[in-house]
Amino acid sequence: MIIETYTMGKLEVSENQIYHFSKGIPGFDDEVDFALVAMPDGPFWVLQSIHQQALSFLLGDPFMFYPSYEFELPDDEAEELAIESEVLVRCILTLKEDVEASTINLLAPIVLNPIGLTGKQIVLHRTPYHTKHSLLQEQTITDGKDGG
Repeated sequence: MIIETYTMGKLEVSENQIYHFSKGIPGFDDEVDFALVAMPDGPFWVLQSIHQQALSFLLGDPFMFYPSYEFELPDDEAEELAIESEVLVRCILTLKEDVEASTINLLAPIVLNPIGLTGKQIVLHRTPYHTKHSLLQEQTITDGKDGG
């Protein structure tokens, strides 16, 4: 399938790259199908709407930036996503012109089922994480629970 993107132009994606978000992503409830596209350089992905070329999110592996990042996926969320064994967790990044000001949203990770190709942005409750942790904070100083 060829999709049109705002930042990457026309892009060919396979069916196993398209994830269905039954409730959309908060703020974009009507967009339910996204392609997960790995970036060639670095630990980054783009979550691209397959219907709106201008709607995409830059994602990163939270465990690469915050190795001790953890949360418990509620049973009802795991059930909704039909997660049995494999799961991918990615977080939305916000890049700034000043790269040192770039942030990662650890409060609301994108949880993906790579087998069933379902996804959901889960807002964590009772957690020390927030939406704007520094992306480039030294990993030896913080465990991600109070960085930012």
